[in-house]
Amino acid sequence: MNQEFLPICKEEMKERGWERPDFVYVSGDAYVDHPSFGHAIITRLLEANGYKVAMIAQPDWKNKESIMEFGEPRLGFLVSAGNMDSMVNHYSVSKKRRKTDAYTPGGLMGKRPDYATVVYCNLIRQVYKKTPVIIGGIEASLRRLAHYDYWSDKLKRSILLDSGADLLSYGMGERSILEIAEALDAGIDVKDITYIDGTVCKVKSLDNVYDALVLESYDDLKKDKKNYAKSFYTQYCNTDPFQAKRLVEPYSDHLFVVQNPPSKPLDQTEMDRVYSLPYMRTYHPSYEKDGGVPAIQEVKFSLISNRGCFGSCSFCALTFHQGRIIQTRSHESLLSEARKFIWDEDFKGYIHDVGGPTANFRAPACKKQLVHGACKNRQCLFPTPCKNMDVDHKDYLDLLRKLRELPNVKKVFIRSGIRFDYLMADKDVTFFRELCEYHVSGQLKVAPEHVSDAVLARMGKPKNSVYRAFTQKYKKINEQIGKKQFLVPYLMSSHPGSTLKEAIELAEYLRDLGYMPEQVQDFYPTPSTISTCMYYTGLDPRDMKPVYVPVNPHEKAMQRALIQYRNPKNYDLVLEALEKAGRMDLVGYDKKCLIRPKKGYTGQGKGKETGGREKPKKKKTIRNVHKKKARTR
Repeated sequence: MNQEFLPICKEEMKERGWERPDFVYVSGDAYVDHPSFGHAIITRLLEANGYKVAMIAQPDWKNKESIMEFGEPRLGFLVSAGNMDSMVNHYSVSKKRRKTDAYTPGGLMGKRPDYATVVYCNLIRQVYKKTPVIIGGIEASLRRLAHYDYWSDKLKRSILLDSGADLLSYGMGERSILEIAEALDAGIDVKDITYIDGTVCKVKSLDNVYDALVLESYDDLKKDKKNYAKSFYTQYCNTDPFQAKRLVEPYSDHLFVVQNPPSKPLDQTEMDRVYSLPYMRTYHPSYEKDGGVPAIQEVKFSLISNRGCFGSCSFCALTFHQGRIIQTRSHESLLSEARKFIWDEDFKGYIHDVGGPTANFRAPACKKQLVHGACKNRQCLFPTPCKNMDVDHKDYLDLLRKLRELPNVKKVFIRSGIRFDYLMADKDVTFFRELCEYHVSGQLKVAPEHVSDAVLARMGKPKNSVYRAFTQKYKKINEQIGKKQFLVPYLMSSHPGSTLKEAIELAEYLRDLGYMPEQVQDFYPTPSTISTCMYYTGLDPRDMKPVYVPVNPHEKAMQRALIQYRNPKNYDLVLEALEKAGRMDLVGYDKKCLIRPKKGYTGQGKGKETGGREKPKKKKTIRNVHKKKARTR
């Protein structure tokens, strides 16, 4: 069979000689057959194992006929909201509707519903009452147990219950989806598929559930936020595939949601196989008339070299979704993929990225992880790098060198992010030097997030002194190689633990740096992160101590404005913030001041206590008098 897209309509299915598919995959994203899209990997993997899979992308959720294109599948429906949580896809942190959707043809907004996984499943259930429905993807994965939902400001039940689905596949899903398919194909009732790692199921009794930790019940979670913080941290400590316990969340005496331990990580051979499947590497041609799917642009000429992240930032859900153990592809696999696109007519000579969640993680943090898993109560990099951590950039450096040597390649960029504290822990400066020499084009984006050590501790990030040392080393290396290149720091406002005091501390740092960021990320409470747990409960689940949380929209606006204090539109917010914090010494004409006083403002005196120094009066020279007369003529 020639390489082709999977069927998206009944006619295409008939052309393949199928009476009906084994699985119908329902996606909130447009159909893009590229390994950066979850639906492409799962469908191609099933196809490679002999299953017939058809696609329904972005069905009309107001019309049940849109889900009936292929009739009832032999084994079941697979449902995903897409590459993003549908609520993050739709709304900014201020809960304003976004104007475009990069995962929809033409970037058009409104082609998927809010809470897409739940809506699609309910749509299927209107027509197919007993057909197995399996949910997966990032939205399902991070909402697999009771979770705080920022957009409704409520504690929601497991998405498995609200969707009416039979089974949930969490994480990346390759292992679990094949086991689910094999079980269904063997005739096992979907209600009896309760044993597969990387899945969540619902049961009426715990008689057959063994070796499990019972979490606080949903009723107890609603009664006391402390219970939620405790439950969340138990979940957080059970995300490792080698050590995690089975978790049970009770909803009543006859309803329990059971989370099986995570799937084991893929070894390099398995990773290589996943990325060698016959992807078309672009969007379905039916979208051409609408201008294509914008999301393909960033990934079409990029390479995914790894999965997982042992950085464990508090505001990131990777620990829950991909886990802390790094999984990598071989050099041969990556070079083979690169050779497929370097002769593409649209390729301009630039490989946009070679990385993953963190680009310079190309091996597990330590050898112990491959046998015993990641430590439960200890992080690899926070608060300081673990003494057992293996710091080595040699393999990544070797890979980048091979890619640079490919024909038709002018430059290999690294855009998925460098973990600078890991880089600083490497005593060998070779990678750092080649990074600056070959893989930066004027600017390197890094994520210090903040400068206050108090806030950084809540974020799970290294102390500011580490970032300062990194900036100095970056500057020195660029001077040595004769390049003038800059750092673009990503900064976050309003993270739990940040008061106006810490926000002003960040503004002062930017003042001294002479830099005002064009973009600022206000903390976004997305499901299944430690930071979101802090936001909802006011407690840090790691130590159960109270944390200050800026939840008032106006205060959040002030903290955000302080980072961009030079923007005239932010003047009133910055002035108000400085007044509230008792920092009117930063209003004046001194070089240390953030803003100038309003016209006519005199304050109660001079100096730091009352709003800065008075503006020096111009001397009345003959030249100035002539200028004044000229202006009045």
